Amino acid sequence: MELFWYIIIALFLAIFFVLDGYDFGTGIIHLFFAKDEKDKQVIAKAAGLFWDSNEVWLVVAGGLLFMAFPTFYASVFSGFYLPLIIVLWLIVFRAIGLEFRSQFNYTMWTTIWDKAFGVASLLLALFFGIALGNIVRGVNLGGVENEISLYEGHYFFLPLWDSSFSPLSEHPGVIDWFTIIIGIIAVVTLAIHGATWIRLKTNASINKKLKTVIFNLNILLLILTLFSIVVWKIVNPNSLNNFIERPYLLIFPIIYFTGLFGLFFIKKIKKDSYSFVLSTLLIIGGITSSLASLFPVILPSTNNINESLTIYNTAASEYGLSVAFNWGIIGFILLLIYFIIQKRLLKGKIDDMDYGH
Repeated sequence: MELFWYIIIALFLAIFFVLDGYDFGTGIIHLFFAKDEKDKQVIAKAAGLFWDSNEVWLVVAGGLLFMAFPTFYASVFSGFYLPLIIVLWLIVFRAIGLEFRSQFNYTMWTTIWDKAFGVASLLLALFFGIALGNIVRGVNLGGVENEISLYEGHYFFLPLWDSSFSPLSEHPGVIDWFTIIIGIIAVVTLAIHGATWIRLKTNASINKKLKTVIFNLNILLLILTLFSIVVWKIVNPNSLNNFIERPYLLIFPIIYFTGLFGLFFIKKIKKDSYSFVLSTLLIIGGITSSLASLFPVILPSTNNINESLTIYNTAASEYGLSVAFNWGIIGFILLLIYFIIQKRLLKGKIDDMDYGH
């Protein structure tokens, strides 16, 4: 049952980053490329009509994580307390920016909330990438100093950064040069995803320009991806061993690079749905490749005193997992019905749909 729930939670997280990822991406595009007020309105609408339902998947994934892997849940929610609070506030400001921008027709009012929406979206993408960087880098479980564990083996607490700003230091912070690289990759990836979503759902005047934006960002993403693989081997020399020992896991990097190389043909792709599928493959492939590189570990320990957290040593009892399975089916059916209804109501271009009034 541990493997089953691990796959389900990973699936829900991937769905969240695909769906809310285009909301983050539209915010980034809105911040840097939308100059005309009409474009700003329709791009904000492309996120505003969907953001609240998309975040349901994060809530569900968090609830399932608490149910299936309570030790891991307790560990990361206490250890990453500071960045989680920052993310929470950014989610609030992004939502406020979307909901408030159209309440009054004053330039200063809309400008303030446009910036709130755009900057919050940018920082959310960055911090989610930094979070992934922390997971693949590992943490000092138990707070080991001088070969002595100061806390329980599954507990840790990280400052936002330390003076060395290095992932190789004895006590790295949440933010270091390695996690920043992963964060920038997340920003670029979600900006591409947001651009493909805007092209798919709107008739914005910048849609033609976005093809060039996507192409240029894709070049940057390829460079960053190759660079991150090199530095990942420096941070964790065993980072790619799982793919050698379990060759079937290579399907996940293949998914990622299919999306990456496919988007280089963005200027020749006729259907916007195809480019959106390719950017979706980027996100799914990136997340699953990161998880596959660690499996069955879900949070590596950077010391030799306390063992890494895995899906087996952090899972709930077999009875608890089986009971959750029965109730989970009901919850998933309800969530799926809600999702289908929403997508049917909001299918097609959304330029003329009402939002924010």
